[in-house]
Amino acid sequence: MPPAPAAVAGRTIIIGAGQAGLQVAVELRQAGYAGAVTLVGEEAAQPYHRPPLSKAYLTGEKSLDALQMRGQAFYSEQAITFMPGLAATGIDRAARHVVLADGTALTYDHLVLATGAAARPLSCPGHDFVGVMTLRSLDDATALKARLATARHLVVVGGGFIGLEAAASARKLGVAVSVLEMQDRLMARAVGPDVSQHFATVHRSHGVDLRLGQGIAEVVGEAGKAMAVRTTAGDTLPADIVLAGIGVTPNTALALSAGLPVSNGIVVDEAQRTSDPRIHALGDVCAFPAPHGAGLIRLESVQNAVDQAKVVAASITGQPACYRSVPWFWSDQYDLKLQMVGLSQGHDAVIERGSRDENRFSVFYMKAGRLIAIDSINRPADHMRGRKLLAPGAAPVGADEIDTHFAARRD
Repeated sequence: MPPAPAAVAGRTIIIGAGQAGLQVAVELRQAGYAGAVTLVGEEAAQPYHRPPLSKAYLTGEKSLDALQMRGQAFYSEQAITFMPGLAATGIDRAARHVVLADGTALTYDHLVLATGAAARPLSCPGHDFVGVMTLRSLDDATALKARLATARHLVVVGGGFIGLEAAASARKLGVAVSVLEMQDRLMARAVGPDVSQHFATVHRSHGVDLRLGQGIAEVVGEAGKAMAVRTTAGDTLPADIVLAGIGVTPNTALALSAGLPVSNGIVVDEAQRTSDPRIHALGDVCAFPAPHGAGLIRLESVQNAVDQAKVVAASITGQPACYRSVPWFWSDQYDLKLQMVGLSQGHDAVIERGSRDENRFSVFYMKAGRLIAIDSINRPADHMRGRKLLAPGAAPVGADEIDTHFAARRD
């Protein structure tokens, strides 16, 4: 067993109390960091799990207490100072302190930016009517949950994960749902055409009015309240609620004001360091070097936040580490568990195994004869096997090896 790392003293301030920020605090303590750790969160709530907001929390299957990542006692036991309900407003890099909204200045030896991302709001006429909503935070989900209890018609703008998960949840609650997606298929940024087609079929089978190649032109209202939407095709759809699921924008304003490089996120190196070696960034807000020299990428996933937190903690405690993890994601819609591993962009061939009729199949994405990603629907064993086969340093998997590795596996 390798020797335990030496304790490192100092003051680490973490801005952002989501999955990424809390995980850095956890990893620092597990790495033997003996310095002061302060976790600053803009939201008033304790750190909570975000993925259930569009699913189990929205439908009432999970309570607020079940969303909490850690109990109240954890913070005192681990000597982590948690400061909720405070935004950071500025960074003085020369003096090494960060200023909070209440005027407090916190001095740091290491500063971690885990400021996450914000939901993109609609910008069409009527975007500010009552009933037009986004779904990113606990407050968003709580407000949407309350409205769904009495709503009759929900129009979701955007056919990505959040929009489709909310659509599935609303259908479970008996609300009529229409989904507008400007592209010609669902979840186009994340999955291949075959998986998109399957999910479109499933949503329609559950009664969703799915309109591909259409967007929103206007929210139609009365007395400042949403009543309907007019689509780019000229159709009018009833809407008690209009939910924008059109992506997120990384929260980079703090980094920009401090003079740190930003390019679709706070730019970091392989050790999650910004251009200032005392400042790290991770999670939804950071743009990091992609594998194989493919430039900078930004990912929005729990796995990405957790794995990057390990790298940040290692860097702060003097243990060199580089982020090399294979990305993986998931989405639950109705009785379908979609699990993705790797990045399928640029694939030139696909191999499919399993049964679409039984809603249990996997799509294997190949590039130049080599496996680069897998989308699995209700095939968790394929997903777990794929995470091992696509891990850094693993031997390449060719098309002729797919059946050897996957076909005989049973979930």
